[in-house]
Amino acid sequence: MRNLLLVCAAVGSTALLSGCATSGSASKGDKQFARGQYELAIPLYQADVAKGRNAALANFRIGESYRLSNRVEMAEPFYKAALDGGIKNAEVGFRYAEAMRANGKYDEAAAQFTAYGNVGGNRTLAARAETEAKNALASKEVAAIKNKYEVAPVDALNSPASDFGGTLVASTGDLVFTSGRDGKKYLGNGENFNSLYAIKFDNAATMTGGTARKLEGPFNSENKHEASATYTPDGKTMVFARSNDGSKKGYLSVDLWISYNKGGEWSEPILANINDRTADDFSPAFAPDGTTLYFSSGRKGGQGGNDLYKATLGSNGRFSPAENLGESVNTAGNENFPGIAPDGTLYFASDGRPGLGKLDLFMMQDGKAVNMGADVNSIADDFAPVPMGKDMGLFSSNRAGGKGSDDMYTFKKKAPKLVAFYLDGTVLERDDKAKTTVPLANAKVTLIGPNNQRQTLTSGPDGKFSAPLDSVSNYTILAERPGDFAARTTLTTVGRKPSQDQLPNPANDIRLPVTLTLNKIILARAIEVKDIFYDYDKFNIRSDAAIRLDTLVQTLVDNPKISIELSSHTDQRGKDAYNLKLSQQRAQAAVDYIVSKGIDKARITAKGYGETRPIIAAPKSEEEYQRNRRTEFKVTRVAQ
Repeated sequence: MRNLLLVCAAVGSTALLSGCATSGSASKGDKQFARGQYELAIPLYQADVAKGRNAALANFRIGESYRLSNRVEMAEPFYKAALDGGIKNAEVGFRYAEAMRANGKYDEAAAQFTAYGNVGGNRTLAARAETEAKNALASKEVAAIKNKYEVAPVDALNSPASDFGGTLVASTGDLVFTSGRDGKKYLGNGENFNSLYAIKFDNAATMTGGTARKLEGPFNSENKHEASATYTPDGKTMVFARSNDGSKKGYLSVDLWISYNKGGEWSEPILANINDRTADDFSPAFAPDGTTLYFSSGRKGGQGGNDLYKATLGSNGRFSPAENLGESVNTAGNENFPGIAPDGTLYFASDGRPGLGKLDLFMMQDGKAVNMGADVNSIADDFAPVPMGKDMGLFSSNRAGGKGSDDMYTFKKKAPKLVAFYLDGTVLERDDKAKTTVPLANAKVTLIGPNNQRQTLTSGPDGKFSAPLDSVSNYTILAERPGDFAARTTLTTVGRKPSQDQLPNPANDIRLPVTLTLNKIILARAIEVKDIFYDYDKFNIRSDAAIRLDTLVQTLVDNPKISIELSSHTDQRGKDAYNLKLSQQRAQAAVDYIVSKGIDKARITAKGYGETRPIIAAPKSEEEYQRNRRTEFKVTRVAQ
């Protein structure tokens, strides 16, 4: 990819030379720089620095040589040295920020972009600086987007040279891609010229095996770059990118060429009619309809940098006028290498949005460009997506750890890690008289789920029971056994599902423990209902008392065979007869409330005891008086 995108840099290099103030005689590196032969220019400028000859300017041009040969990450120390050396150049501050961002130094890059925007310099770059500063800061959030894709190198395609791009040719079963594995040296960056290659995998599903070969036909040349072939679905029309040969007589841009297969032979490629002769046009990709061609171009009138365009191929072999994809796709940066999925989803590479480094891969979702995240993208160039299905395909990258300068990788959306919820319950029985709590076997457990769906379980010899649960659901669990008060509790799986990155396995069981303790029913044994309060000298049921009485209502619902006496007690202050009457009124008010909730009035009796049954016979503090003022119930009968 580096080679294809920098073949026209000689024109820009000349402009850079004329735009930099110099002192003394020209450097030997300037001639090579002007020709775009950056690999030859770098050591000549390094020699100038070592001799102290225009060191600031020489450092700047070393940085520019790396940037223009698509190695901006290597330019950072040279831009800094140029700035420290006091160079007078309108672009160097912006380029320094770009280099820091390419190295993942997002905060430092944002600060440098902001500083450049405040100071000025190149007006076009200064206008971009604020957006680039925001993008650099937002890159930290992108770096946290993980656990979406599995990425793996395609060993059958990669070599020690540059290998990128690709398209599947349905009619032949070949994958056609770009490689610099053979050929002459390109002096722009010291790598070889790119050519088109084809491979038929031994196993197409896994993209393994097979031998790469130069693509047959009139496509490859010795001293030009050929790359990014794309075919119509019938395999009869091919469009690819071809560069100039670096000479003054050659085409001074990268252009799109078209060839037709007639009778099994490919025609001599000709320039497609959608090229702009003043700009680069490259990375073509046919949509699945076989007529819409997407491509990248640096022509004037776009959003800035390289933009994505589309055009329609007519039956006469000519394309309709190119249409810019607009600001929802294109930015002031560079948008390159479109790829169209079988479902029509557009994938592309961009450096004009928040990303991890240089080019990042994006996909259009609901009209918005979405970064594919840190599983796919890196601080290097990630580009040339070849979507082959839903959330899967190929892409290219010059990230660290590859076999060559650019390598090809597969991406595939990870299957979501599965979560299954289970209830792990234990039923215990407490005997207050014996002061024991032991596991209870053969208890009936009712699991009540969404839409009142019920499941009946039985506790084992160890009191244990288990059941699967639905996610994002609420449950009630009721345990019962004759002779015991039923026990009830609630459980929810809402909000209990861990995030994908917290799950250790493809399938994960989450077991939720619950313990229900049953108490033996003892006839005529008083059980206090806590916190039943009345206003002074009144017996109406307050709202706080109603909440407590609701628990007693639930007890009667859960234990339909019991009948109870509900009693009210006062303390010893006040006249006996008055306390007796008040306690009866309070007890009756509580019973009336319970009956209003649907409990059969035959199952509950009100009894006021006044001050006749104190817990503390001679209270001495308000707290002890309070203990005597209480509401209780006792089971009077258990139906058979």
